[in-house]
Amino acid sequence: MEDVSSAGSNGKFDRILEIILSNLNSIGSVWIFVLTILINMDAFGRKLFHSPIDGVNEIVELSIVGIVFLQLGDATRKGRLPRSDGLFNIIGRKWPAFGKFHAALFDLLGAVFMGLILWGSIPLFLEAYQADFYVGVEGVFTAPVWPIKLIIVIGCAVTLLQFVVFIQRNLSKPRTEPATVTKIV
Repeated sequence: MEDVSSAGSNGKFDRILEIILSNLNSIGSVWIFVLTILINMDAFGRKLFHSPIDGVNEIVELSIVGIVFLQLGDATRKGRLPRSDGLFNIIGRKWPAFGKFHAALFDLLGAVFMGLILWGSIPLFLEAYQADFYVGVEGVFTAPVWPIKLIIVIGCAVTLLQFVVFIQRNLSKPRTEPATVTKIV
């Protein structure tokens, strides 16, 4: 991970964003653990007692989307978004200024993409909240959809902010320094 101790308010903002992203990632990890327990309980209940847990399918459907958006910002921060780094690394070493530009362009496109998803997700969240949309079968199991829509909005917003931080870093690096490339693990 790149050094986040830049001077002034940018350093504070970056540190706060890092804390938020780490906490969202942790919530997503705990959610995966709880979901694993729920799925196993449902499987054992079906097999041993012929009594499945109502709503597990719906919970899993909603959970997958929620977990992805909770962990997206931290994955972005740690350089775990998929991209081909071979050519990027060569360009960054041979032509550092162009490497910085290329990195900033990649991050700008990521920010634009997150902005578009955010722009499209806010009305969907508001509609789900106001109309009280739910999944499931009434009388058996129902779950509201709006919390997942809210997680999508939050996940897109913090990921967008992370891309903006990366753009600022790439554009403010000294010209002699090659563009920093985060490796995909």
